[in-house]
Amino acid sequence: MDQDDSEGAAELRNQSVGGWGLLQIAGCTGLTAYIVWAGILMPGFRRVPLRLQVPYIPASRKQVQNVMTLLEGRSGKVVDLGSGDGRIVLEASKRGFHPAIGYELNPWLVRLSKFYAWRAGCQDQVSYMKQDLWKVDLSDCSNVTVFLAPSVLSLLEVKLLSELPEDAWIVAGRFPFPNWKPCYTVGDGVDRTWCYSVKRLRQDDVSQIPQEGTAV
Repeated sequence: MDQDDSEGAAELRNQSVGGWGLLQIAGCTGLTAYIVWAGILMPGFRRVPLRLQVPYIPASRKQVQNVMTLLEGRSGKVVDLGSGDGRIVLEASKRGFHPAIGYELNPWLVRLSKFYAWRAGCQDQVSYMKQDLWKVDLSDCSNVTVFLAPSVLSLLEVKLLSELPEDAWIVAGRFPFPNWKPCYTVGDGVDRTWCYSVKRLRQDDVSQIPQEGTAV
């Protein structure tokens, strides 16, 4: 490189980014964010009522650990409703739960989940399915995990209680079920998780039904 080229490069390095340059950078950043939303996150929201839409927020390492703590000592089938990138299903499989299945409406997140499972060498131990959680048959599920919005949890209560077997446990992260009393909780703040026993929930429902001859 000759002296003129060196001086030109030095001059370019010393120039500050002006207002127009900052505007261009901001525009490119916004365009990139939109592409990610439109191409990866938005497909899972199409044809879903607004109140049932749940933004994708990956579970933290602590949240996953708290879920596993509440499920410690249990076994059998585990299902994650709205499984996102599949990390809870993957960790459950590593801890002996089988089958371990994640249901996710967003096709890109299903692909991402399968990639993570392949990278961990667990692609044959887990399953990720693109399916609406409202259409999933839960009658043979021993353990269910959910990281969903409160507006969805209140509606999901009816489905879970009507379909799950008597010995099933439900673990919720970030938000508790609004009308249920948990049997165990772990963690604090955004990392807090709640555990519910289907048997106990049904007993509570029965105890709240007015008996014949009692005043209401």
